[in-house]
Formats: sequence, structure tokens, C-alpha cells
Amino acid sequence: MAKAFICINILILLLLSSCQQSGKDVVAEYHQKGKLNGAVLLVKNNVILCDTILGYSDFDRKIPFQKQTSFYIASLAKPITAIGIMLLQQNNLLNYNDSVGKYIQELPEYAKNVTIKQLLTHTSGIKDYEGILEDKKLTNEQVLHWLKAQSTLNFIPGSKYEYSNSGYIVLAKIIETISGKSIDLFLEENIFQPLKMEHSFIFTEALAQTVPKAIGFNKDECLDDYRQLTTGDGGIYATVEDLYKLDKALRKGLLINKANAELMYQQPLLSNGNRSEYGFGWFISKSPEKIAMHTGGLNGFRSLFWRDLKNDITLIVLTNQGDAFPVHDFLREMKETMKK
Repeated sequence: MAKAFICINILILLLLSSCQQSGKDVVAEYHQKGKLNGAVLLVKNNVILCDTILGYSDFDRKIPFQKQTSFYIASLAKPITAIGIMLLQQNNLLNYNDSVGKYIQELPEYAKNVTIKQLLTHTSGIKDYEGILEDKKLTNEQVLHWLKAQSTLNFIPGSKYEYSNSGYIVLAKIIETISGKSIDLFLEENIFQPLKMEHSFIFTEALAQTVPKAIGFNKDECLDDYRQLTTGDGGIYATVEDLYKLDKALRKGLLINKANAELMYQQPLLSNGNRSEYGFGWFISKSPEKIAMHTGGLNGFRSLFWRDLKNDITLIVLTNQGDAFPVHDFLREMKETMKK
């Protein structure tokens, strides 16, 4: 009886272990249920656990994805903009405590004393245009013009955290002013080319006609493509492989020096003594592990860039069927597979 009992327990354990989902299983299940149309890359300790792209880059014409198909990454552009600012700082072209008015004279008086660091960490108080300006071809110039028409900040800079897409458009303007180059050329020369991110680019209507890119749709497979023209807060197309190249470069210190890496992943101290959870372009969590992550979403696109800095795990997801994808549910289930 004892031997039989032991054998049964062993069999149960084997069955339970075989039922534990892998990352590939989770991805396949979400795709089969119509919740994930796009690309997923999961890497742990430089070992690829899942690298797949599933579905259509264009539902109307039933065009399957190719590996080189680029997706609109929405707010995943913010870490890239932040890196651009850090590169300028490393070349002694700016200081994080510099006021914005030092570089952008046309900003209204109420915003001129905001610092670059406060823009990076969303503690500036600059009003967010999202949900207010609805022009489908909105430009940075239109956002800056709108900011001029505002009378005040939302709060005293440094006193609280409040996400502001407008703040990252101001950062893009600072990059252009200091470098003397357009933001797309600056990023191409200083980030995309050095890291061989060959399928990453800032969206323009002309360029969009010449590169393989995903078309945005909603959960009902109705067209919901991206057409906005703002940069700094968004505007970038990329592949999961390109973003993984960026992840590896940051981990190896190939772009950002040690001092900036510490600042990038630091939770800023607010004037009330509390810590915010947004560093230089990343949401930062330090319990129980040190996590740097960002999500993005606009029109028919959703994106996720999740990085466990301690255990060397990276998860990148890009999809062109935006509101079909429950990003936080997916992340929670994928994290369960990483515990194995």
C-alpha cells in the first residue's frame, strides 16, 4: 500500500508539472482566443524562451507578419527619448537641473523654470495634451502652441508625479535645439544605427509607404491605424528584436554610462519626501525585484517592454490589434511561467 501511495503521489506531481504553462503556451492561448495578434520575445539570461510572431500585419488584405514587420510602439518611445537626453548630458551639452527656458525661448513664462529632470520623471506639472487635442495628424508644433495658450502648470514642479505626453514633446524639442538636428535624424544617428536597430524609425507619411509595417486594427478587425505626427512621446515604429538590442545595450552599458544608468532606474524624491515610481523614461519597481518597464497604446497598437534587471529577464510584446490585448493580464500570466 505504501509503495502504491508513493507511486500515485509521484504520478500526480508529474502531471502537475506537465500542466504548468510555458511562455509559448500562454502566447498560443492568447492568440487562439483572439487576444494577441503580433510579436512576443521572452529572454532569460540570454536564452530565448519565446520568439514568435502570429497573425496578420493587415487584416483587410490578410497579409501575414514577417520578422522585419515594424509595429508602432507608442509610449515605448519615451525611454528612447530619455536616452537621447542622457547622451547629450554625457557630452556635457546640458545639465538635468537646467531650466527648460534655457533651451526653448518660446515656452510660456509659467513653464520656463521647469527642469529637464522634472520633464524626464513626469514631475513637471506641464499639462498633458492627450484626450484634449484630437487632431489625427497632430504635430509637436501644435502641442507647443497649445501649451502657450495655457495659463499655468497643474502643480508645483517636483511636488507630485503626473504623466505628461506634452513633457516628452518638450524634451524632443530640447534634443533638436541642442543637437541642431531633427529628432528622427538624431535618434537614427545616435541610437538606431549604432545598435543596428535596422527596422526602427520615426513615422512619417512618406516613409510609411516604403517599409514593411503593421497596420492598426481594433478587436473587431476594423481599421484603426496610426497617423499622428508627434515625436518624443511616441512616433516610433520598431520590432521586438530591435527593442531587445536596446535592452542588451543598456544592460551592458554600451549607450549610457554608470552614473546615468543609476539615475535612469532611480525613483525620484518628491518635495513631500515620498518617492515617485517613474525614473528617466521607465516605470521603476523595487519590490520584490528591481523592474524597469513601460507600456504603450494608441489607436490599434499596444506594446509592453518589461525588464527584470536583477534576474536578467526581458519580455517584449507588440500588437496591432490594440484593444483586444489585455496587457496586464498577459504580463501576470507570463510572469508565472518565469518562476519555473
